Amino acid sequence: MNLLTVGQKVPQFSLLDQDEQTVSISQFLGKKVVVYFYPKALTPGCTTQACGLRDNLSQFDELNVVVLGISPDLPVKLRQFKEKKSLNFTLLSDPDHQVAQAFGVWGEKKFMGKTYEGIHRVSFLIDEKGIIEAVFDKFKTSEHHQRLLDFILAQQGQKNGK
Repeated sequence: MNLLTVGQKVPQFSLLDQDEQTVSISQFLGKKVVVYFYPKALTPGCTTQACGLRDNLSQFDELNVVVLGISPDLPVKLRQFKEKKSLNFTLLSDPDHQVAQAFGVWGEKKFMGKTYEGIHRVSFLIDEKGIIEAVFDKFKTSEHHQRLLDFILAQQGQKNGK
C-alpha cells in the first residue's frame, strides 16, 4: 500500500454512484470533500460509520463539506445500503478498485487468520483546490464522523484566528 499523504493532489476519477450516475471528483472543486473508503456495504462496521456521517451530515453541509463514500460494491448494492439505512450522501462504486489503488488504500488485509486483498478503512479530507488536507486511518467506526468534524472545525478556528 502506498497511501496518499497531506499536500498531494487528489487523483482525478469518475465512478458510478448508487443510481448509476457518473460522479467525478472534479465536480467538487471549490468545496471541501471527505472521500472515505470502506470495505463493504451493509456490514456492521461500515453501517456504523455511514450512519454516523448520515446523522451529522447537516454539520458537514454547514461547513460546505461534501461526503463521498467509496467501496468495491456494485451500484445496486449501494442503492440498497442507501435506502435501507436512509443515507443522505453519495456512495460510489469502485468494483475494479482502481480508485482505491490510486489513493493507496487497496492492499493486503488479515481477518481470522486469512490474508486477502481489500480496501483499508481510510478517509481523506480534500481542500477546495483538490489537495489532500488530512488523512484519517486510525479511528473507531463509531467516532469517524466526530474525528472529521473536530479536525475541520479546528482548522476553521485557526483560519479565523481563534
